[in-house]
Amino acid sequence: MTDLDLPPEGLDAPAPADPHDGLEAAPRRPPTRAVLADHPATEGERRLFNRELSWLGFNERVLAMAARDDVPLLERARFLAIFTSNLDEFFQVRVSGLMEQVAAGLTREAEDGMRPAEQLEAIRTYVRELVAEQARLFHDGLVPQLADQGVRFSDWSGLDDDDRAWLVHEFEERVLPVLTPLAVDPAHPFPYISNLSLNLAVVVRDPSEDETRFARVKVPAILPRFIVMPDGERFVPLEQVIAAHLDRLFPGLEVIEHHAFRVTRNADFEVEGDEADDLMLAIESELNRRRFGRVVRLEIEPDMPAAILDLLTRELDVAPEQIDTTPGPLGLDGLTSLTQLDRADLLWEAWVPVVPPRLTAASGDDPNVYAALRRGDVLVHHPYESFGSSVQQFISSAASDPQVLAIKITLYRTSGPESKLVRSLMAAAEEGKQVVALVELKARFDEEANIEWARSLEEAGAHVAYGVVGFKTHTKIALVVRDEGDHVRRYVHIGTGNYNDRTARIYEDLGLLSADPDLGADLADLFNALTGYGRPARYRKLVTAPAAFRPRILELIRREAAADDGAITMKMNALVDEEIIDALYEASQAGTTVDLVVRGICCLRPGVPGLSERIRVRSVVGRYLEHSRIYRFGSEARGTEHLIGSGDLMPRNLDRRVEVLTPIDDVDLKARLDEVLATLLADDVLAWTLHPDGSWQRVPTVEGIDTHRTLQALATRRA
Repeated sequence: MTDLDLPPEGLDAPAPADPHDGLEAAPRRPPTRAVLADHPATEGERRLFNRELSWLGFNERVLAMAARDDVPLLERARFLAIFTSNLDEFFQVRVSGLMEQVAAGLTREAEDGMRPAEQLEAIRTYVRELVAEQARLFHDGLVPQLADQGVRFSDWSGLDDDDRAWLVHEFEERVLPVLTPLAVDPAHPFPYISNLSLNLAVVVRDPSEDETRFARVKVPAILPRFIVMPDGERFVPLEQVIAAHLDRLFPGLEVIEHHAFRVTRNADFEVEGDEADDLMLAIESELNRRRFGRVVRLEIEPDMPAAILDLLTRELDVAPEQIDTTPGPLGLDGLTSLTQLDRADLLWEAWVPVVPPRLTAASGDDPNVYAALRRGDVLVHHPYESFGSSVQQFISSAASDPQVLAIKITLYRTSGPESKLVRSLMAAAEEGKQVVALVELKARFDEEANIEWARSLEEAGAHVAYGVVGFKTHTKIALVVRDEGDHVRRYVHIGTGNYNDRTARIYEDLGLLSADPDLGADLADLFNALTGYGRPARYRKLVTAPAAFRPRILELIRREAAADDGAITMKMNALVDEEIIDALYEASQAGTTVDLVVRGICCLRPGVPGLSERIRVRSVVGRYLEHSRIYRFGSEARGTEHLIGSGDLMPRNLDRRVEVLTPIDDVDLKARLDEVLATLLADDVLAWTLHPDGSWQRVPTVEGIDTHRTLQALATRRA
């Protein structure tokens, strides 16, 4: 997976005696109804919802998980943290982009009819309600309920002498050595405040001169956001521990007051000129610029006095509407650390992914995975089925197999230094195999890690490429070339998710492992196109972006619209593309039944008479992040066509990224996909439905079908 926007006149108002005052006044109705009811996206004949408000609707569904009684308490803390992290990225990228448009004087309406300034105003209204709800869930929900279970959110002022003595020692040993107080005076200019940093604004007095001074102390991000007490059941915000010891940072001075604040900066960038020779240097330069991006949001607590706020506002160059006031603690993304407490009773029961049945039995002297694939295609479904025993094994077997001649793979996001898959690639290259890694350096917020991996792979002897000029390489594909005596055979993996063993435990994704000669030849052609200059005129089976993805999806939608029993079921992360949405509207008007499962952004308006009355949209949000893309067209009578792959139905995926969809032809595997889609459409525990006015409503529980529990049970039964 952070933001509240109070009106300017509220900034100078005296702080309430209790920082929780006003929480009960937070809107009790769903914020989407409050915000979307009046904005231009729902007026008259508007055909599309606003993209940004739709994304906030998704984050509202994430936040709602923190309010559910059937979610374990520490998992609710995790959802509060995910909500904050999601909102941070939203402000760094989407809000910052809108602010740049307003600063440039752009007034062009978005597809939904809203101008940039109007979008910003609607976003701030929506965010204000969401963050008020987050604060209420934390202070009035999570904190007292955790306390009932013996896990207490403790304030420094409420600790006894023994507790404070332990924290003093902890501060001296672990915290003080990494703190750096920065003064602000004529000899010391206002310090740079880094992106997403939590800080203390400190006012001190020099008794010898009777003069007050301002200083800033950064709360180190390298330390845990909350310090867990020795009993393992209480946690104290790090900034409170630092604040209690400010005299150690300013010896000889009197500490008058201190106030927490948090800064978010513009972290989006576009690299000019994608020539491979210069791309790495260009991105490293832009990463440095990101650290100094313009401030887009300043978060403060309610008790910050006007004088300090005026100083921060002036020095950070923020407008009143960019200031978000919320009860502390700020930066609740740090709540993730609480899930490390030794309290399994407050977490979801651990799930151990099963090994796909087709990959469990060895066959002769051949590596298990290749023998299995020669018998037929294998569909793997993470996190229900093991990433390590399927995809990771596919690559590690290739690395150690003397018959393997080459491994080619695209890397968008990996799990960092511990990535076994990337280390297998390095080992294969060191053994003399042809290893080609197409590393996407522009994977947002993973650029730095990918640069490091690219260099490590090159040092190991791998051929590293950085993609196609002007496009992000977002596809998830791998090709293994193996000498099997009388001929060379190609094996492939085509997935919906990244080659990341860590996220494979929490992201729901699909992957096809196959020895299909046509798919092998297609991937060989595609890799040659990505690393060279040629462009195949056509592929045998693959559907690729930017050339064929949009035309193929439109063709299939229109085919169903022309059929008497037209049926379309699609699962994706986001539906934004206007041309495809219009094609779905036309299909609905022609009598086609359209079921859409959209995790995040959905700009399509379902259920509008005469426009989209045969379209239903739902979203499933729960323990696992729904990440796979499944596109199904056809009826049982006529037969169905299934595609899976890396791309969503967004202009960036269709037009500006390299994406791959693969057809699923095996009857049993198509039935597996139908089973997943049927479960999602029957869910009445985790599912939400989208209404014509843009609001989302939880599906009433009748049968008690939970997608994630159901698919866990099915995986166990299959294994």
